[in-house]
Amino acid sequence: MDRNNPLKGKEYLAPWERAFDRVLTPLEAFIHRQTTSGILLMLCAVIALAIANSPLGEGYEHILHTDVTVGGGDLVLSMSLHHWINDGLMALFFLIVGLELKRELLVGELADPKQALLPIAAAIGGMLLPALFYFLLNQNGSEARGWGIPMATDIAFALGTLALLGKRVPPALLTFLVALAIVDDLGAVVVIALFYTADINMLALGTAGGILLLLIALNRGGIRRVMPYGFLGVLLWLAMLKSGVHATLAGVFLAFTIPMKPKLDTPRFLANAKGLLDEIRAAHDQEPNIILNDRMRGRISALSEGVSLAQSPAQILEHRMHISSAYLIIPVFALANAGIPIDFGAMDEIFADSVALGVIMGLVLGKLLGIAGMVWLMVKLGWSHLPHGLGFGHIMGAALMGGIGFTMSIFVAELAFANDPKDLLMAKTGVLLASLIAGVTGFLWLRIISSK
Repeated sequence: MDRNNPLKGKEYLAPWERAFDRVLTPLEAFIHRQTTSGILLMLCAVIALAIANSPLGEGYEHILHTDVTVGGGDLVLSMSLHHWINDGLMALFFLIVGLELKRELLVGELADPKQALLPIAAAIGGMLLPALFYFLLNQNGSEARGWGIPMATDIAFALGTLALLGKRVPPALLTFLVALAIVDDLGAVVVIALFYTADINMLALGTAGGILLLLIALNRGGIRRVMPYGFLGVLLWLAMLKSGVHATLAGVFLAFTIPMKPKLDTPRFLANAKGLLDEIRAAHDQEPNIILNDRMRGRISALSEGVSLAQSPAQILEHRMHISSAYLIIPVFALANAGIPIDFGAMDEIFADSVALGVIMGLVLGKLLGIAGMVWLMVKLGWSHLPHGLGFGHIMGAALMGGIGFTMSIFVAELAFANDPKDLLMAKTGVLLASLIAGVTGFLWLRIISSK
C-alpha cells in the first residue's frame, strides 16, 4: 500500500471486476453528459421521421398499433404499443419532472412565492395566446376544434434542445422552463378533460381521488419507504387511465405526495454515525471477520439504514430514475411519435391550410408573445422578479422554445380530428414544422446572447 495514502485495509476485487470497471467508466462518462442526452433525443426524432417517410413507414405504423396485453384472467389491460409508450412510459417521465419541480418549489429557485408565480403566469400567457391565434384563423366549422393543439410545450424536446447549449445558459433558465412546461402541460390536461374527453368515467375518477388521498395520508403519516408509494402510484395510473383523463398526470400527483424531507437532519445523522462507527471499531477489535461477527454486521446495517434516513425519499427516487428517464423513456417516446409522413412537394399547401397555419402561428408567435409578454408584465407591475442570473434575453429564448409543442399537441390533434384524416395530417405537420422553427430559433437566439 502507498504510504502517502491515508486509507487502511484491503479492497477485495472479483477476478473480472477490474475489467468491468474499465468497460463501465467510459459509459458512465457518456451518461453524465447532458449534451449527449439532447443529441440522442434529436437523433431518435430524425430517425423516426426518416422511417415514416420511407418504404418502411407502413411497417413502422403496424408495429406502433400492435396490441400489447398485460395481465391475465379478469385483470387484463390491452393497449397498442403506441399507447403504452405515451400513457405508460411518459407517466414515469412526468414523475421525474414532478419530483424536480417539487424540489425547486420547496428549496430551490421557486421556493419564493413571487418566483413560483412567474412561471405559472408565463405558462398561462403561453396557453391563452396560442389558442387565440389559432381561433382567429379557424373560427368556424370542424377546424375550430383544434384550438387546444398549440397550447402545450413539450418538456422532453424543449429540455433536450436546451441541453445542447450545455453551460452556455444559466441553470435558472432550465428551472424556469421546466416549471413553465409542467404548468402548461397540466393546463393542457385540464383542457383535454373538459373539452376533448368524450366520456369521463366518474367512478374511475373518484377512485383516483381516493387513491390520491391515501398517498397524502402516507406522506402525513411519515411513511418514507418508496414501495408503498410505487404500489399506490400504479393503481392511481390505472384509475386515471380508465377515467378518460390523461394518465400521465398520475406521475405528477405521485411526485407531489412522496416526502421531500429526510427523517434525520445532518447533525442528527452525524451524531448517530459517530456512535455507530465507535461500536463498529470495538466489535472489529474483538473479531475482524464480519462473517463471524454479528455485532459488527448489525452496526454496519444500522449505519446503512441511517444513510437512507438522512436523504429524502423524493431525492433518492429522483436520482435513481433520472438515467432511465433521460436515456430510455424519452428517446423511445421520440421514436414512437416523431414519425409523421410529410409530402415535401406540397409545402405551399401546408402554409395555405388554415389548420396547419393556425398551429404554426400559435406555437411560434403565440407562445413567444404570450410567455415573454406575461413575464414582462409581471415584472413591470412588481408582482415578481426575474430569477438570479436571467435577463429578458433568456426569457425570450425560453419563450421561443416554448413553441416546441410536440407531445401534447399531437395528442390533442388526435382527439380534435379523430374523424377527419386531412385536418389531422395538417395539424400534425403544423406541429412538426412549428416545433422545428421554435427549436432552431430558440437555440440560435440563446447561443447568440450567451456568446455576448
